[in-house]
Amino acid sequence: MLPCRSYLLGFACLGLVQLAYAQPNPIPIPQPPTIPPGHASPAYIGAPATPNPVIGVAAIPQNPFLAANGRSNIHGDTYMSDLYFTGGPLGKSPAVLSTVLGGDAVGIGFDQKGRIITAALGQTVRLFLIHPVTLETLATRSLGSRSAEGGGYFYLDSNDHLVIGGPGGFSVLKVTDNPPAPPVFTLLKEYDLSTAIAAGDAVEALLPDFSGRIWFTTVGGTVGTVDPTARTIATLSLTGEQIRNSTATDETGGVFVASDHALYRFDADAQGKPTITWREVYDRGYRVKAGQYSRGSGTTPTLMGTQYVTITDNADPQTHVNVYRPAATVEGNRLLCSVPVFQPGQSATENSLIATEHSIIVENNAGWRADAVHGKILGTPFPGITRIDVDDSGCRTVWTNDSVRIPSAVSKLSVQNGLICTYTYEKGPNGGANGTDGYYFTAIDFHTGQTVFQRLIGQGTYFDNYYSAIHLGPDGRTAYVGVLAGLVAIRDTQ
Repeated sequence: MLPCRSYLLGFACLGLVQLAYAQPNPIPIPQPPTIPPGHASPAYIGAPATPNPVIGVAAIPQNPFLAANGRSNIHGDTYMSDLYFTGGPLGKSPAVLSTVLGGDAVGIGFDQKGRIITAALGQTVRLFLIHPVTLETLATRSLGSRSAEGGGYFYLDSNDHLVIGGPGGFSVLKVTDNPPAPPVFTLLKEYDLSTAIAAGDAVEALLPDFSGRIWFTTVGGTVGTVDPTARTIATLSLTGEQIRNSTATDETGGVFVASDHALYRFDADAQGKPTITWREVYDRGYRVKAGQYSRGSGTTPTLMGTQYVTITDNADPQTHVNVYRPAATVEGNRLLCSVPVFQPGQSATENSLIATEHSIIVENNAGWRADAVHGKILGTPFPGITRIDVDDSGCRTVWTNDSVRIPSAVSKLSVQNGLICTYTYEKGPNGGANGTDGYYFTAIDFHTGQTVFQRLIGQGTYFDNYYSAIHLGPDGRTAYVGVLAGLVAIRDTQ
């Protein structure tokens, strides 16, 4: 899902980056300098939602080595479910706040005090500790001019330690509080993987299993483990394959990885070395589609309880949602079903699926391209978001909403509210002239697929979210989303 952003923000925060680092008070992300009459996007569409919970959704097991579910990583938990069992904005007079961070806050975590921890990916990778209400910067630390791979797929562990990857290894940091002095990020450990991975390769994703072993993957197709106590490293190379998404882990010891060729389950042997338990090849198509960053699945594997695991393929003319049985051994076919989604020639997904035990939400990212150097949208995204339900007899499409365009957001589901929270794009008046394309926080009814409300976040490319995730805050009424220039909060005021 995450492209390399080493070039990013050559346009988006020019002149604002140093200001963002120099003072704690948030600098609002600017709108276009002038929006001509008739070019303003509507600020609010629809009506406030009435909570309609999704009944019967089982809680995600808590990985003992991760921060609490919903607070630990870009997909929220160890299953990569993209579920929140708390609430979020209902559209009741929602206010919008923003702060320039000099980069895209792709993923965020919440520490035990409710503060936001994020890595802003721009010309450098920079850590931020942010007040969840005011968006004030409480602490910041540069990780230097380095590849952004691994920067979005960090995680918070059960001690609120930040584990974040980069070229040749990964680091562990914590927030040190020492009042009345401001908090600081303190480096605890660095893990050098340069002898275990190829020169020039970079860590893509990190996640602990239920034994505390840290699993890592690299862009170049290496799958590895680190024993954090003994600091021993073991690896396995998927020759000729790339890995461009994150990893899921379950309570049985399974670790699930999608390369650009196949879906894998790995388990560790007695020495902690990764071993392939099973491998399922999928249709990877023949090209990198507009809206994707590799010729293969754009999705992190998502576990649906203990019964299923799901990804998308990259087939032409239509992407499919594939559902597999995750157990180490199964009777019969491991692939349960494969469902085509969206219109032929207009389907691609570069973001993880939302999944309960029996329902999948898949969004369409096809057609979208942004020129991050010159601040231009090069292709209008095709519309679509679909719900698919699953049981042992197979899969069926429940609904498709063809009225929303979701360029690149990692969408989330509030189980408590029954709302899918996403980030949509509307071409501005007069074809988006003068950089007036609008970006909206959008709530969709899980049960019916209908769009409930949309709140304008901003106009212009600064507000493009560029593969960042929606996150629902611990207060139950605020959502956060990273955008090219920083971080945005949407909060109900009634």
